[in-house]
Amino acid sequence: MKELTLYFDGLCPLCSKEMAHLAKHDVNSLLELVDVHTERFSEQTLVTKDKAMDLLHAVDAEGNMYVGLDAAYQAWRLVGKGWLYRPLRSPLIKPIADRAYYWFVRNRYSISAKLLGTSACKDGQCKR
Repeated sequence: MKELTLYFDGLCPLCSKEMAHLAKHDVNSLLELVDVHTERFSEQTLVTKDKAMDLLHAVDAEGNMYVGLDAAYQAWRLVGKGWLYRPLRSPLIKPIADRAYYWFVRNRYSISAKLLGTSACKDGQCKR
């Protein structure tokens, strides 16, 4: 079993890009990245598709669940890049960062289209 399983929206171009970047840094194979739109996703886990579509979810090997930026922080920490997200988890910044993340999640498709010029991904390929 992997140290951390992340459940993400693989149709979101920015989300897919971050997961690909995470996978590149996961040299010790500690992460399992599960696109909730694929057959690998099973709703028999602690995470439902609806929950995973609302926010990034992660479950560690002990069964602890992490949501949103906490999930992202745990993933980046495992691949040795936790310092990227650690400031966003500090008590003063966390509430602001979480609000910004929630806004991003609600607008992820339009943000992806504007920043990447892609509107949706399927089977690992993002369309322009």
